[in-house]
Amino acid sequence: MTPLIVFALAALVTFAVTPLLIRLAPRIGAVDRPRSRHQHRAPTAKLGGLALAAGFGVAVAASFFLPVRRDDPQEIVRLAGLALAALVVLALGLLDDMRELPAWPQFAAQVVAAVIVIAFRVRIDDLTTPFGAATVLPEWLAVLFTLFWVVGMMNTVNFLDGLDGLAAGVVGIACVVLFLHTRSLGQESVALLPLALVGAIVGFLPFNFSPARIFLGSAGALFLGLSLGSLSIIGGAKLATALLVLGIPILDTAWQIARRVRDGRAPYHGDRGHLHFRLVDRGIGSRRVVLALYMLTAVFGGMALVLPSGLLKLAALALMGTLMFGLMLWLTRAP
Repeated sequence: MTPLIVFALAALVTFAVTPLLIRLAPRIGAVDRPRSRHQHRAPTAKLGGLALAAGFGVAVAASFFLPVRRDDPQEIVRLAGLALAALVVLALGLLDDMRELPAWPQFAAQVVAAVIVIAFRVRIDDLTTPFGAATVLPEWLAVLFTLFWVVGMMNTVNFLDGLDGLAAGVVGIACVVLFLHTRSLGQESVALLPLALVGAIVGFLPFNFSPARIFLGSAGALFLGLSLGSLSIIGGAKLATALLVLGIPILDTAWQIARRVRDGRAPYHGDRGHLHFRLVDRGIGSRRVVLALYMLTAVFGGMALVLPSGLLKLAALALMGTLMFGLMLWLTRAP
């Protein structure tokens, strides 16, 4: 019953708050006006991050008053760090949604947020090899690796946020996989965290799916990336699972960064080179592209849950990388 209450509360709070934020956005200037590489045709609210944070925060807070077994003595500390880091990215993201800041303040906020969660014990201390052996990382390497992971996840979700409902839906599917995986490990209280984020996304998607009435905005994309990156670490790093379920957007992000650097441009310079934009530009409807990426995320997420060994998961990652490389090569070169 507790998981159902947490899910429903997150969904209901987000669903109730989102229409209020849609009306508030024009008053504070948090609207996205159509430009050359954008899909939408009318000014659209950009306060989705506040709606998601409200639903997630209320549900997680309420879970502490519900019957659930808590085995991690550091859970409160880690959640406090996530909450503080979320305030950083939400504040900076909201400012960007209203005034369109340069890229460097956003990156600085990402680094600060990642440092905060690391300071509050959200850290990748060990890695499990595909052969099952665990390797304990030196403290300096654990800090650097976690910093890279959390900042990378924020940028991955931010880059993915190009079509109505795409980033929120993909993150939602990833959180379902994390919930099922974490629950299978017996971590009941930790499993409620991705479930709360799923609930918030379910309450948000009716307003965000095409044609969207509200966007994630920078605040929403950074909040989802920070939360997903942190939740994949809390309770023990589940990096293989996260890499499989988010492999396509991660590989797409890496491809775009390499392409932009090769062309002598800044990695954060936006364009229509991303997989989802290229598919739309090929004449595939945006809804179909979004649903297709949902399906692929779910398929690889399912593989992360059912494959019995790390070696098979590595093989699945290699297959995904090969297919993604071939697809992007074709989309880049084909007339």
